[in-house]
Amino acid sequence: MMARRENRCMSVGRRWLAGAVAIAMSLCCNREAHAQAVVAAWGNVEGLRVDGEVFPFETSLCIVSDSGITRTAKEKQLPRYSRSGDSRTIVTRLGAYTASETVTDTRRGEATLDITFTVDSVTKAAAYLCVDAPRSAFASVKPIDEPVGVFAPILPRMGGADRATLDERAGRGVSFEPLNGEAHRRVEIRTSALGALLLGTARVRGEDVYRVLLPVAGGWSGLPGSIKVVISATGKVDHSPVALAIDATKPGRVFDGLGGNFRIQNPRVDPQVIAYNLANLRIAWARVEMPWRTWDPDTLIDPSARDTAHLDSRIKAAMEMARTAQAKGAKVIVSAWFPPQWAVIGALPRGGALVNGKRGNQLDPAQMPRIYASLTSYLQYLQRNYGVEAAMFSFNESDLGIDVRQTPREHADLIKGLGAYMKAQGLSTTMLLGDVSDATPTWFIGEAMRDRETWPYIGAVSYHSWRGWSDSLLTFWFEAAKTLNVPLLVGEGSIDAGAYRYPNIFKEPDTALGEIELYVRMLALSQPKSILQWQLTSDYSLLTGGGVYGDTTALRPTQRFWNLKQLALTPEGASHVPITCAGAVHCAALADEKTGSFAVHLVNNGGSRPATLTGIPRGVTSLGVWRTDAKRAMEAGAPIPVRDGRAGVTLDAASYTTLIARP
Repeated sequence: MMARRENRCMSVGRRWLAGAVAIAMSLCCNREAHAQAVVAAWGNVEGLRVDGEVFPFETSLCIVSDSGITRTAKEKQLPRYSRSGDSRTIVTRLGAYTASETVTDTRRGEATLDITFTVDSVTKAAAYLCVDAPRSAFASVKPIDEPVGVFAPILPRMGGADRATLDERAGRGVSFEPLNGEAHRRVEIRTSALGALLLGTARVRGEDVYRVLLPVAGGWSGLPGSIKVVISATGKVDHSPVALAIDATKPGRVFDGLGGNFRIQNPRVDPQVIAYNLANLRIAWARVEMPWRTWDPDTLIDPSARDTAHLDSRIKAAMEMARTAQAKGAKVIVSAWFPPQWAVIGALPRGGALVNGKRGNQLDPAQMPRIYASLTSYLQYLQRNYGVEAAMFSFNESDLGIDVRQTPREHADLIKGLGAYMKAQGLSTTMLLGDVSDATPTWFIGEAMRDRETWPYIGAVSYHSWRGWSDSLLTFWFEAAKTLNVPLLVGEGSIDAGAYRYPNIFKEPDTALGEIELYVRMLALSQPKSILQWQLTSDYSLLTGGGVYGDTTALRPTQRFWNLKQLALTPEGASHVPITCAGAVHCAALADEKTGSFAVHLVNNGGSRPATLTGIPRGVTSLGVWRTDAKRAMEAGAPIPVRDGRAGVTLDAASYTTLIARP
């Protein structure tokens, strides 16, 4: 995860409850109604849910100029996000405009958008509501109440390929028309007044879409512009049954269980959040920080000679965190973010600034012997004084330069050099290969994989799950670890690296469902030994209240917490096994052939539907069932009977279901 400034949350003392009392179901989760409009924190409406099923389209706030279209998108702006009842409000910035958007769920299959653009400087750009809908889901797009005769809208000129595919039309909105056989599935976007439209087609992220632009404000007027839009979705919801088939006779790689990151950034709020999570989640792996810059700021001083009583508070907190995690049964990974000045080329940037367009600093080759000794001295001190021998070491996201930057060759050389040095010093600590920022930088590990001298020192392959969620990328990392015959770890698990800027999104049901859906897909395709949540501290917290992001109400878990607690029900030491599913249902299965126990994790991102599971091992007569969604927190259902290796279960709309068999 990218290093950033510490979040300063309000101190509220020790207003929290520990253990089983604190996780009482009646106090557990966000019980706001599941939003019909699927709203991203940056303002895009990513579809409407009708009885759980998402009718697909995507809106964005956009400005149009001679150079083309600029739109709201993930990690492109710095939005503010909040909720009040059934309304969500996003305030963001696009060029010369400040944009405010409120999305309100009004009734089944309907939501309203109230949008205002305010221009505060001279601009020729005009502001629009842009809408894309997949051509695979709709037959056509048509204006609503298109006037007969001449209508001459005044629309700005637009350059580039954007303009070439858009035609001027007029109407009170548009209708995305149903495909044949799709039971009249239609999405309408209506405005209150007749107005100009731009209609056409485009290609977005490899998919052909219908594109519509509805004007909101003209930059030449210097006046604010507003629009009220009603979006409605009608048609048949898919409740078709799904067939699931497990094959417990073909075990894959072992899954140790859920893991977590414990990088201490807020010493006032972190301790209570960490204590809560460790008391209520089984953690198999823990990743902690090495505050390297603080540990060894001066090349003339041997830091390992210091007394534990005089450790810097940041170092002490990191080492105590490692000891606490190990005492809970977790294997410990130590990762470094900030290097000392003496160890790198060039001046250290301030506040995350770029240097020559790049993040981070490269290690100084002339200092490499000293670097090996410095890093190893920290790990030896941790072992000697805190009883923790780190399982593995890494520089965090060195592909991106957060905060040490390496080339693939430098990464391979570090694995060989530092790995051999640590071994010579008597440590069993090995190196993480990769520990990259996303699933996308597959190029980063190639040199080390081709250089067999690195292999003895590689303890596991690691990627972070912030971006790159295609089946092919998730499978790539499985194959890489298999080639080296080492475990795979998802070193940082979650779905939005920028979410700390708009933390209210952590309480949204669609965020929780999207995160656990990705985790189930990673289990099925990557077969990790563990997924290490970013984080189990107050940063990107699974909890709310207790001072987390300034919320001074009682500390309590969110839906994301219950999703992970349910995931952690997986029997310890189970192996990934094949399972088939389809459509809106994502599935993963893990089994222990010796004991006969297994777990099946099912995320249904659609309407409710019956499911039949086959291939259940002999001797299993019933399955335990747990469900988490916007209204239920790991709720246990009645046991499901098993007959002839077959069981039936209802997968509720927009829910996460886990089936467990224990010996």
